[in-house]
Amino acid sequence: MFFSWLRHFKRNRILAGPFPDEWEKILVRNVRHCKTLSDNSKRKLRDDLRIFVAAKNWEGCRGLELNDEIKVTIAAQIAILTLGFESEYFDMVQSILVYPDAYVAPGQQITKGGVVIEGDSSRQGEAWYRGPVILSWADALAGGLNEADGHNLVFHEFAHQLDMQNGRVVDGTPPLSNSDQFDRWQTIIHLEYARLVDECDRGVPTLLGPYGTTNIGEFFAVSTECFFERPAAMKQRHREWYVVMAEYFNQDLCKTRQ
Repeated sequence: MFFSWLRHFKRNRILAGPFPDEWEKILVRNVRHCKTLSDNSKRKLRDDLRIFVAAKNWEGCRGLELNDEIKVTIAAQIAILTLGFESEYFDMVQSILVYPDAYVAPGQQITKGGVVIEGDSSRQGEAWYRGPVILSWADALAGGLNEADGHNLVFHEFAHQLDMQNGRVVDGTPPLSNSDQFDRWQTIIHLEYARLVDECDRGVPTLLGPYGTTNIGEFFAVSTECFFERPAAMKQRHREWYVVMAEYFNQDLCKTRQ
């Protein structure tokens, strides 16, 4: 109870002052998604991003010097995901590590045949359970500048964080309101995942990226990118999946962006 009060008190202090003019210029310049938002949504985004900037431990990696442009650009994209939530500040994410561009990390890949491949790999980002989110600044900026290509690194990695709020396992299912919503989600996500796998196997052009066939968790993250970047196309081609995602995020983007 005390810690909840203290957290609320600190957040109110963060929001006590005016929104910096220079930050507003950064939003206009780097986060094109903001141009489609209502005035109320813009106000909430400004408040939420200020909390993200102030409350997280930001670290520059491989010589990157962090500045307000980097923090505000990334935090604004995080805030876009949470516009439909009353209070979601990713409290499990203590740190955000930012590389200048793609980086090499040791890893392990399991192929569809069950073969484990060890070795270094080039990555744009990572999301760890109760750990940091790691991002490439070049790719995070590209996601903010191009709001309609269906790809957004920040949306992708923080979709994983939403997924992990149910526990360590990334299973494509974030916390849902009730059993009916859970059952409907499970039915549709598995049908849509199987559809994407089948279409990719047959070489059929898809709206959702083929990386979504990796596993059900990546499918949710790829779907989140598409939901926020190409909502009209997603509603047309994946209507039921769009509807359950709109219900979860509490954002019907096909209405708010008309």
